[in-house]
Amino acid sequence: MEKVITEKLWNYIVSNNPDLMLTLKEEGSVFQYLKNKVQSVQPLIEELEEQNKPAYIIEEICLEELTRELRPSKYHYIKTLVEEEFEDSFLAMVESGVLTYEIVNMMLACQDIFESFNFSEQSEDDRFLRYAVIGEVSAYLMGTV
Repeated sequence: MEKVITEKLWNYIVSNNPDLMLTLKEEGSVFQYLKNKVQSVQPLIEELEEQNKPAYIIEEICLEELTRELRPSKYHYIKTLVEEEFEDSFLAMVESGVLTYEIVNMMLACQDIFESFNFSEQSEDDRFLRYAVIGEVSAYLMGTV
């Protein structure tokens, strides 16, 4: 059970939080991070097993809990924004193979904006957040692309 949950968590991180993936790889702490995270839901796993929940339900509930602090994905937010608002730059980054790294760099450039708007599932549709991120991404692209 723990192995499957660990694999699903890692796949989620790779797809939705490549900034975290890159940081964990650079620090050589992927294994320890995943181990600690999965251990944190061990009581939940045991509780659900005692309730005779099916394995796929346990995995889904645990993954939901493990990814709570990773949602919403700033990576997907910026990637979608760049694709919609800066299509030529987006296509150039895709073509040159640097999209993921550039989006991660844009995330870092927008970090203060995300913090000031308290980026969350409740605030991700805030149009003023979007305008602020568009402005920062535009400045970033003028300096790098």
